[in-house]
Amino acid sequence: MSSLHDTIHRVTRRVIERSKPTREAYLALMDREADRAPDRSQVSCSNLAHAYAGALEDQGTMKAGGAPNIGIVTAYNDMLSAHQPYGRYPERMKIYAREAGATAQVAGGTPAMCDGVTQGEDGMELSLFSRDAIAMATGVALSHAMYDSVACLGICDKIVPGLLMGALRFGHLPCIFVPSGPMPSGVANKEKQRIRQLYAEGKVGRDELLASEMGSYHSPGTCTFYGTANSNQMMMEMMGLHVPGAAFIQPGTRLRQELDRAAVHRLAGLTGSRERSLARCVDEKAIVNAAIGLLATGGSTNHAIHIPAMARAAGIVFDWTDLSELSGAVPLIARVYPNGAGDVNHFHDAGGMGYVIGELLEAGLAHRDIMTVWDSDLSAYAREPGLEDDMLVWRDVGESGDETMLRPPSDPFSPDGGMRLVEGNLGRGCFKTSAVDQERWTIEAPCRVFEDQPSVTEAFKRGELDQDVVVVVRFQGPRANGMPELHKLTPPLGVLQDRGYRVALVTDGRMSGASGKVPAAIHVTPEALGGGPLARLRDGDVVRLCATTGELSTTAELASREPGPDPCAAWGVGREMFAMFRLHADSAEKGASPMLAAAGL
Repeated sequence: MSSLHDTIHRVTRRVIERSKPTREAYLALMDREADRAPDRSQVSCSNLAHAYAGALEDQGTMKAGGAPNIGIVTAYNDMLSAHQPYGRYPERMKIYAREAGATAQVAGGTPAMCDGVTQGEDGMELSLFSRDAIAMATGVALSHAMYDSVACLGICDKIVPGLLMGALRFGHLPCIFVPSGPMPSGVANKEKQRIRQLYAEGKVGRDELLASEMGSYHSPGTCTFYGTANSNQMMMEMMGLHVPGAAFIQPGTRLRQELDRAAVHRLAGLTGSRERSLARCVDEKAIVNAAIGLLATGGSTNHAIHIPAMARAAGIVFDWTDLSELSGAVPLIARVYPNGAGDVNHFHDAGGMGYVIGELLEAGLAHRDIMTVWDSDLSAYAREPGLEDDMLVWRDVGESGDETMLRPPSDPFSPDGGMRLVEGNLGRGCFKTSAVDQERWTIEAPCRVFEDQPSVTEAFKRGELDQDVVVVVRFQGPRANGMPELHKLTPPLGVLQDRGYRVALVTDGRMSGASGKVPAAIHVTPEALGGGPLARLRDGDVVRLCATTGELSTTAELASREPGPDPCAAWGVGREMFAMFRLHADSAEKGASPMLAAAGL
């Protein structure tokens, strides 16, 4: 077993020192909240009657007092395939709670958007801010102060970060995240991407495209590519907030149900535990572990925004310099589509999170000594769950079951984690190198400047982009329009690249967590709105993007130019209701959270 890597130690110490005032204030608040948590025997009988009225089978237990009451915060809806299994979860969880001498109630529900449904549509402009709405909904649910612990039911892109941000403000309580697992594998992801590209070129029609897409997204469960949703599940394991190994067990299986049961029983047993409260589990080392897991597995770029926001909710300050330095120390040991051929089911079968965590710990590349929701440190998460005689057990993982997907740190796919900070006179941004061929890590070319996705698509169709080009899509930041994902750009830019052109994207918006092979500087801050550097670029300016040197620059003299005019805020599809979110949002590097910014957190 190796000692902790020097870079990881140094970055962690820096995060601890930087966060000291805000972390101390947060923990003092959580201690105060624990001290003033109401003894239900002293709460008004009228209040209790309202709380117990809907409990039916559990009213007697609640009235008698003394039994732990678990608050379930659910992001269930059946439009979102990953969350469809949650429909019956509360019924089962109440049974599991009774088995442990506890009760459970649905404390509240939160929104849950599917970015796959809103890609390229106006509703995508609500996506990032839905994270803060979810956090606030979680706060509303838990504000009843009737709960001794919390079960969070959520998987997808903004939902897990939002649930965690909200739950952390009730961090005096123990909390476990309960996933429902991925759908079975369907059409191979490479084939899906091939059909998308053929459609972009006009070589297949909508019928062929729809058949391919429905073959990929075909049943309840999480989408099987390694995007933001599955990166969320990885992070919950790396932070010790799941039952060990729960992330990628498919819905409807006996093992899935036993892991859910174990989560509820554990929450009942954690009642009154300050040591393993959420506030104590989510510390600086846990946040660093989340970033390490992201880098080691080639996870979603969206977490360059979510990790700083989740950290802030716990009084921790984590930035892109920290992420980039960690990337230089953490090797890429997993290749899951879009960074490899196999999906998350193949990843799990090859050893999954148990293998990843075990290898990282053995190599000194993760913090072992974090407080987890289970009964030990992170070592418990270096094993895989299974059933023996219908009983839940954990087994050693052993060697990688597929070295095209999982390798040890001594023989990685890449010596670094593939998330580079690029900066220069155009600002600071993120470049995910793990899915991009190294020969394309440096692109220098004249730029074409656009202000929305449809304009790029139209220029592509007219042949105007058939050249070496840096496509700049600006006014896509959090304060401009909510920072939508620009996933619709991937097929046309991929076509240009396949035609032999040297192509890159620079944007203050986001890309899908599943975006792949085109080099891109994303999340660029300062954003264009309000006069950021991107607002001063013009067609033909030469832009240089280099992941090797960490450069994002132009040879143009920007200071002498007037910025392009800020666009007017769009209305429709509810966007006008989110005006206050756009007004108060801070930078992507801080997490782009209007909620946290307005609260001074």
